[in-house]
Amino acid sequence: MAYTLLISTDELAAHLDDPDWLIVDSRFVLSRPDEKQEHYQRAHIPGAIYAHLDRDLSAPVIPGRTGRHPLPTPEEAAHRFGKMGIRPDMQVVAYDDQGGSLAAVRVWWMLRWLGHDAVAVLDGGWQKWLEEDRPVRGGIETRPPATFPARPQSGGYALIDEVDRLRLDPAYRLFDVRAPERYRGEIEPIDPVAGHIPGARNAPYTDNLSEQGTFRPAEELRAHYQALIGDIPPQNVVFYCGSGVTSIHSLLAMELAGLRGAKFYPGSWSEWIADRSRPVATGNEP
Repeated sequence: MAYTLLISTDELAAHLDDPDWLIVDSRFVLSRPDEKQEHYQRAHIPGAIYAHLDRDLSAPVIPGRTGRHPLPTPEEAAHRFGKMGIRPDMQVVAYDDQGGSLAAVRVWWMLRWLGHDAVAVLDGGWQKWLEEDRPVRGGIETRPPATFPARPQSGGYALIDEVDRLRLDPAYRLFDVRAPERYRGEIEPIDPVAGHIPGARNAPYTDNLSEQGTFRPAEELRAHYQALIGDIPPQNVVFYCGSGVTSIHSLLAMELAGLRGAKFYPGSWSEWIADRSRPVATGNEP
């Protein structure tokens, strides 16, 4: 059985010694990009390989053109996953310490983008693993390099020109998953411009999670997103965030809810504002 969305800590613990499984530790903090790699070296789930959001899961930033975490080319992404030891026949499990909302969902989406469906996010992540007193170990782990083919799948994301076309089209829904105060432009702790893309509605990704830091049950997520999108088909829904990472969390939530086909905008807010001539809105949309 392949796990393609979420996996529980119980299920992962039963496969720690399985050579056909590979765990990716993708803990990361935007303001201190190397801190979580140091935390990984002190303690991680046994067997986990570390993936750095900036170096392993993103392309170099081009000032004035890209967002903060541009997608690498399919070939470069496949090369990096192969260096981690990921084979096409492996089950991959990704985790972070933010409810899966940062680089764990990036690993999940990128592998699926390349045609590798057997990848799941650890529900509850690092915190749940620790709360249950499960085994950890330190050091740096490696796996033998593998040949990982790039078989990029079409769809799954919308580029900036498409976002600009659909943002005011009533047949589509564009959602900003950042915190409400960032969406409204009241604060902006990371990017140089505050606000949101005009026409976007706010749907914080944190609404996908329970108080325990795990994903809400599928039926709750379905009711939540059905209320947000109304009669708009999931294929006409696009999510964005600050740099194209946490927006994927809402894609995963939609999949869990059985609402398949939504997209995300990889460049997100940080790419949108790279060109200061693009419109910016503040406050709440009507």
